[in-house]
Amino acid sequence: MSPRSRGSAVGGLLLVLLGLFLLALQLWPNVGYLLRLEFTWPFIIIGIGLLFFPGILVWGRGAAGLAVPGTIVTGIGLLLFYQNWSGDWESWAYAWTLIPGMVGLGAVLTGLIEGKSLRWAVNAGGGLILISLVLFAVFGFFLGSDQLAQWGVPALLILGGLWLLGRTLSRGRA
Repeated sequence: MSPRSRGSAVGGLLLVLLGLFLLALQLWPNVGYLLRLEFTWPFIIIGIGLLFFPGILVWGRGAAGLAVPGTIVTGIGLLLFYQNWSGDWESWAYAWTLIPGMVGLGAVLTGLIEGKSLRWAVNAGGGLILISLVLFAVFGFFLGSDQLAQWGVPALLILGGLWLLGRTLSRGRA
């Protein structure tokens, strides 16, 4: 079976399983109550994101690109879990800035899965992660809570400075 056929088969199977789950919720409404879907629905999104990673294990390096959408969907699911749990839906005003960092993390994972060096992988995705964290700090400072401004901004400045120092020092040795 070709990789494309396998991907279609896995996608079809996932759609059937999701459809059966939704049908079960319609036929037996108590299933939704038992699962406490009003609190646990973000786990469905997290689970969908995590489903990208077994594909990498099955298809190997050829499917390394699945790490990027996997980290994006999983990360958004984690954000939604936090917001649903805390009721802090207003945080979406600045939390969206973490999405480029999720892409960067996916790029780092893709590089590592493809057998590239850690340095190569971090260069591939580290810039997006840093930009994402800086944007998160800036938007969070102006739109977020006092806690974020009090602790998050200094922590992100320290991390950004360490990243720049590490990059400069690693170039000096090369």
